[in-house]
Amino acid sequence: MKKHNNKFTGKKDGGYGKFKKSSGYDNSRKSSGGPKKELKYVAIENMTLGPDSVIIGGIVERIVQTGGPTIFDVSDGTGTMPLKGFVSPGARAFPEIKENDAVRAIVKVVEFNGEIEGEIVSIKRLTDEDKNTLIKTISDIQRKRAKVEEIDFLIKSDILDNLKERFVKAAGEIRLAIIQNRPIIIRHHNDTDGYSAGFALERAILPLIEKQHNSLKASWEYYMRSPSTAPFYELSDSIRDTASSLRNVAKFSNKMPLIIILDNGSSSQDLMAIKQGKIHGMEFIVVDHHYFDEDVISDEVLVHINPFLVGEDGARFSAGMLCAELARLVNNSVANINQIPALAGLADRIDLNNKSAVDDYVKIAEKEGYSRDLLSNISTVIDYVSSRIRFMEVREYIEVVFGEPRNKQKELVDLLAPYIKKLDAKALEMGRANAVVKKVGKTNLQLVDIDETFPGFDFYPKPGRSIGIIHDDVQKTKKLTSVISIGLMRTAMTIRATDEANFSVHKLIEFIEKKLPNAFVDGGGHKNAGSINFVPNKQKEVLKLVEEFIKNG
Repeated sequence: MKKHNNKFTGKKDGGYGKFKKSSGYDNSRKSSGGPKKELKYVAIENMTLGPDSVIIGGIVERIVQTGGPTIFDVSDGTGTMPLKGFVSPGARAFPEIKENDAVRAIVKVVEFNGEIEGEIVSIKRLTDEDKNTLIKTISDIQRKRAKVEEIDFLIKSDILDNLKERFVKAAGEIRLAIIQNRPIIIRHHNDTDGYSAGFALERAILPLIEKQHNSLKASWEYYMRSPSTAPFYELSDSIRDTASSLRNVAKFSNKMPLIIILDNGSSSQDLMAIKQGKIHGMEFIVVDHHYFDEDVISDEVLVHINPFLVGEDGARFSAGMLCAELARLVNNSVANINQIPALAGLADRIDLNNKSAVDDYVKIAEKEGYSRDLLSNISTVIDYVSSRIRFMEVREYIEVVFGEPRNKQKELVDLLAPYIKKLDAKALEMGRANAVVKKVGKTNLQLVDIDETFPGFDFYPKPGRSIGIIHDDVQKTKKLTSVISIGLMRTAMTIRATDEANFSVHKLIEFIEKKLPNAFVDGGGHKNAGSINFVPNKQKEVLKLVEEFIKNG
């Protein structure tokens, strides 16, 4: 049974001991022509193949009638195991046993399709009194197994230290959800930082799910990761997650999921989607590093992790960096994530504000065989792939991109990175040919009309990446330091700024809201990088206010 590397632990006998005679069970069985043989209670996590029948006790979480046997999924707090009852093909075995009943059964442990399950010899429903005792015992076991084994962070950091209590609580809630057989849905932003955050937690979570259910297939039923294009958890995504989860509850007797929002989640724009999910029994954890005006999220979620919550700057620690550390607390034995903080930090330009942390993570990545150039190329591939797959999970493909296996990762990166860089170079030439640079106060404003400069549908790179490339280029080629680059679209603009420009996306939004409320601006991001949306007929007025803001800045 111990097929997976994890840190879930429990008592050897699950804490139940022998069955009571009052429960209708005799712990001994008479073998053919011989004396009675004492049967042993075995916790699910300790089940092994063998000739002897064993006793199992737990809660029936789900009953599935197949064309052959009836399947009872039983959980005892140490794990979940399918028990098969058979009377005739397609006939309901043990009809007196219902979902949520507490049972004790004598089973023969067998293997089917490479997984261990129990063939029911006999099964009995417990009394209400025994059920209550069992539920308390299971709850105690689950809480004990969910307890986080604290380990040192990968690097020394005041930001991590200040967030440690939140890390430990989040890790405990994730572990508990797995132990309680709750599905987990990860929602992350669809850039390198978001994918890094999602993949890091995925590597920690999947082995624990597989161990919990003694099945490699369980990770497809109890886990999903989905990228989000918007820089927040959209209400439409929340409704889709809720609707599919409610369907699984009705059809498969699943529980409502734990939703983990990564590289998004901290803003007021996320609030409605979170509240909508909570109405239906969903619970939420948020790991983000983006700025918010007011914390309206913490009271609505199990745990909220964001550097801004502890007086730090989210531009100094990305979501991928945070989630790599969180993943190590969720599963101390998690593999293939030590390179992720460096990958995410470099991709999100954290080195501009927290060079020492990124350098420390890069040293760790280099020990795993990842140079800065390789990390940069992987990030380039992730950005391109994310623009092609959009909302798809493509779990196996993403595993290759992140180095599972490493030889395929190398082949893929060697193939795609040069091709993508040519696309970037083409976009840069388009930008250079059409960008307008002018002096606004003491700052150089570079303006690029996205709709007039680049081809439309499906063009790569996306506007944000295009403006980032053009923004970096103008600093090098024209030796400028105080620069703000704006990619202008009909209903939005994407912005990049240098520290010397003394600029703030958040303050700009506040300024426009005050000066031109009927533009209905919204947006967000970081201090020097973000986006703003507005109604189309106010584009020129919004741009005029942007120049006024820069001039006064």
